[in-house]
Amino acid sequence: MIYKAPNKDIRFALNELAELPAICTLPGYEDCSVELTDAILEEGAKFAEGVLAPINKQGDKGAKWTPDCNVTAPEGFKAAWQQYVEAGWVGLRAPAEYGGQGLPALVALAAEEMWCSANLAFSLAPMLTLGAIEAINHHASDELKAIYLPRMSSGEWTGTMNLTEPQAGSDLAQVRSRAVPVGDDSYLISGQKIFITWGEHDMADNIVHLVLARLPDAPAGVKGISLFIVPKFLVNADGSLGARNDVRCVSIEHKLGIHGSPTAVMSFGDAGGAVGYLVGEANKGLSYMFTMMNHARLGVGIEGMAVSERAYQKAVEYARDRVQSRAIGSADAAGVAIIAHPDVRRMLMTMRAQIEAQRALAFYAAAALDRAARDPVASEAARNQALVNFLIPVVKGWNTEQANEITSLAMQIHGGMGYIEETGVAQYCRDARITAIYEGTTGIQALDLIGRKTASENGVTARALLEEVKVTAGKLSAAGYLSLAANLEASAQDAERCVAFILETFGSKPALAAAGSVPFLKLMGIVLGGWMMGRAALIAKAQLAEEDADRDFLGAKIVTARFYGEHFLPQTSGLAAAIIHGAESVLELDESLF
Repeated sequence: MIYKAPNKDIRFALNELAELPAICTLPGYEDCSVELTDAILEEGAKFAEGVLAPINKQGDKGAKWTPDCNVTAPEGFKAAWQQYVEAGWVGLRAPAEYGGQGLPALVALAAEEMWCSANLAFSLAPMLTLGAIEAINHHASDELKAIYLPRMSSGEWTGTMNLTEPQAGSDLAQVRSRAVPVGDDSYLISGQKIFITWGEHDMADNIVHLVLARLPDAPAGVKGISLFIVPKFLVNADGSLGARNDVRCVSIEHKLGIHGSPTAVMSFGDAGGAVGYLVGEANKGLSYMFTMMNHARLGVGIEGMAVSERAYQKAVEYARDRVQSRAIGSADAAGVAIIAHPDVRRMLMTMRAQIEAQRALAFYAAAALDRAARDPVASEAARNQALVNFLIPVVKGWNTEQANEITSLAMQIHGGMGYIEETGVAQYCRDARITAIYEGTTGIQALDLIGRKTASENGVTARALLEEVKVTAGKLSAAGYLSLAANLEASAQDAERCVAFILETFGSKPALAAAGSVPFLKLMGIVLGGWMMGRAALIAKAQLAEEDADRDFLGAKIVTARFYGEHFLPQTSGLAAAIIHGAESVLELDESLF
């Protein structure tokens, strides 16, 4: 199956829904433009389609670990990485002062969608590298920035994030890795980290590990965690690589999917201590790492949507080619392509509508990220930061949970052939499954959403967003899209009732609010996705009045928005009932009876 980058859909979401032209006017982004972005997307499509997609299936055979603690990337990956580096793709949103292109996150994430669709396992290496660049650029000393950022921005060196330990998953208060000061501004790091994506490989000259560890006098809990740069190879004063650091990959995991991305068990300090360098101030490592994690979580939301897009394209291709059974209601006994059958159409529309809504919402969040970083009006920057904070758990959680449904539907459309590995669709199901787990499970995202992002600010951002949703519903009604308007209005009201319930219970009975946190995350995804689809319908209608309008494309936007309104928005009433009235039954059964 040949992947085709959906550039027309990407451009519509970028320019119309995320308002790229306005982003390009922000300070520091003046060199960016719609025309430049179009050129980037065109070249990105060629790279994704011609270089990354062809090696995706080969990557599914997995990376190779050797007893000398080295890892070889799958066949074709190292050559693809070199082409990726030479083309400058790593540096799209890396800081310009360190050799990157300094483009908006919105533009970079649009390109990242194509990498993730074409080859999810490969795309994780640059995603983690960019997250490490963000953390170092925001929090490290100028000296450390000068040493590491130029080569990371170019892709000569890659980056990782080392948080998890065998006893410390989501509860990072349990981190035990140690950092002992040596006296020359360096530290000796010891401990073990697990689940380290691209923690060891042969694609780049060096790997820069960002490691959470505790100083000897650190306070207990998350307040005692510091962040350290620990390179695979030490760096000499002139920037050349020196001796191998005391860092080893002692194994790689055997996983359900993303086999092309080695998930490493990393051991630090087996021979006396790995040399590391403190990032920022001591005991502030967790807050620093959240800089990386927020970008990574938005990136994982893109992953979920992107692998869904790849699965959708494969399902459409199969549905056009597979002839089976007569058309429903037809007297002609001749078989027809299964795309003519109503239930196959329902499944394809279910996939298509969610992907379009997810893309729009993810790009909208990326635009808010750019505004938060660059808007010259402090109040607007702060408002957009609050918006980013609220949207990231929704984009990460909703996009990835639905990716499991969407890729499963792609397999269902293939029937028995979908269950056969040679067909290829099974890989998308396996690859998609991790996206709802890593960078914080859906349950963690949901607790973040109801706690830090809703209750802690008394619902200000949530209610402001829902007011905008209702404004769009009013515009849809005036435009004659009555059913979509009514469903969007009703879903916004369902969401408002749930926000009120969370605010009423979180302080006094937090377990009740937490019991419905994942349904609330899903509800907000559906509502905000519906808002994006409503906006898309209004924009498409306005553009249809233009003489050179792309009538098929714009008409499809309106039909897809209607489908979303009729099939997804009504789900919020059931979710709201479960959130508000079903919390006690979640908690009532004694744990001994499970």
